[in-house]
Amino acid sequence: MIIILFKNFMTKIPYIKPTNSEKVMRDSDFIVSKTDSKGKITYCNQIFMEFSGYTEKELLEKPHSIIRHPDMPRAAFRLMWQTLENGDEFFAYVKNLSKDGGFYWVFANVTPNFDQQHNICGYFSVRRKPSAQAIETLIPVYTEMCRIESSISGNKGIDASTEYLVTVLNSLGKSYNELVLSFQ
Repeated sequence: MIIILFKNFMTKIPYIKPTNSEKVMRDSDFIVSKTDSKGKITYCNQIFMEFSGYTEKELLEKPHSIIRHPDMPRAAFRLMWQTLENGDEFFAYVKNLSKDGGFYWVFANVTPNFDQQHNICGYFSVRRKPSAQAIETLIPVYTEMCRIESSISGNKGIDASTEYLVTVLNSLGKSYNELVLSFQ
């Protein structure tokens, strides 16, 4: 078991050893999920269950990080939460971990849901098949970000990883959203 601190609560998630088995989304697939304000899953569609390998019962009330692949840099999720907490939508290419250890790439759009007082009460995410060019471009960036994060502990590692990403973006003359959306 590993313990994950996720949006101010701790949860136990079974350790899954990643494999090199990739599941590729079909062009017509849309993975849909909703979470509460803490990131716990409140809804998941059939395609989500198919690719993650979990049943609805296994997913509901679990943190969305249950499908977080260790090849994904923590800085990417920090950027996501900062963007969402500002009330903005977030786009990203994400490598997810299936229950069987396999993986699948998605192009994700995450948006905050608001209550009548305009407070964030949850999040809605739709994922679709990513472009091959995006994945080829981002794998070396994510790999270096993860290397940085593993060489420097805690928040300092995430900070250094974020600095690396900013350097890459500056060299391309693009913001994060411009880079991500340029691939689709």
